[in-house]
Amino acid sequence: MINRELIRVKVVQLTYAYYQNGNKNIDTAEKELFFSLSKSYDLYIYLLALIAAISKEARRHLEVAQAKARRDGTDAPSTRFAYNRFALQVEENAELNSFMENQKMSWDSKPEFIKRLYNQIIESKIYKDYMESEEDSYAADRELWRKIYRTLIQENEQLDSMFEDMSLYWNDDKEIVDTFVLKTIKRFEEQNKDKQELLPEYDSEEDKDFARRLFRATILNADDYQHYMSEVSQNWDFNRLAYMDVVIMQIAIAEMMTFPSIPISVTINEYVDIAKLYSTPRSGGYINGMLDTIAHHLIDAGKLMKHMEDRHKEKVQVPAEKKSTSEQSK
Repeated sequence: MINRELIRVKVVQLTYAYYQNGNKNIDTAEKELFFSLSKSYDLYIYLLALIAAISKEARRHLEVAQAKARRDGTDAPSTRFAYNRFALQVEENAELNSFMENQKMSWDSKPEFIKRLYNQIIESKIYKDYMESEEDSYAADRELWRKIYRTLIQENEQLDSMFEDMSLYWNDDKEIVDTFVLKTIKRFEEQNKDKQELLPEYDSEEDKDFARRLFRATILNADDYQHYMSEVSQNWDFNRLAYMDVVIMQIAIAEMMTFPSIPISVTINEYVDIAKLYSTPRSGGYINGMLDTIAHHLIDAGKLMKHMEDRHKEKVQVPAEKKSTSEQSK
């Protein structure tokens, strides 16, 4: 589940924190990096478990409605949503339950949120269309939850706020983790029953190694990488840059220099996107131009043994020298 997109974001966050921390111990910082990544997987499991929690809430409401119907002599309420086959399969998933038990995670402490989300679901058009539909199949049950997740869970400010209070890591992670939950929903098959495989924490040891090597290269070669930045922008005052910009470029250079199989264009595009999220509005364009120029410089100097692809990039001028205040105001 933990892919390189998430790893890059975490390395940016933890590198920035490393420089803000007075006690700069790289081994401790590396442990924090992997702990942060493991928390992302916790969030993935917890969000899957939310489906089961809502299903349980639906059955509680169903029991009350059934008792009322028996007492009033009216028609029994539909059991379709409360016993949705996909939701029951999630609830019974052996991997999910084992992880939740081992990590002592549960939605039981959030009853008000579960009730509120359940009510939002049953008031939604998605739910009403599902209950009125004549199609009665596992695929329809699974598709209902895919729609619920995308509409009411993926974009849920209350849930985001709650996660922010629960963990320092989860609020920043949710947008990426949501994509993995949706991918998992799509992969569920009825015949797998409670043995349905969830996404592993890491797809391979290679991704875990990527995180370790990228982080260590960034820290251990910091002076070299910052020197490369200064070489392509003579006399530019780095104090005028957002500090996050310098960190992002440092990590991007580390990736270009450390991983020969990753195309330069991929690296630049990834960190430009991160800059747009984590730095200033102008950072994406500036970093795009700087990294492109640095890559050409390193190739020409024989320090980077990669081919520089032709790539469409934003027209950004990398200043050769710092302009005076009067020139900037013209």
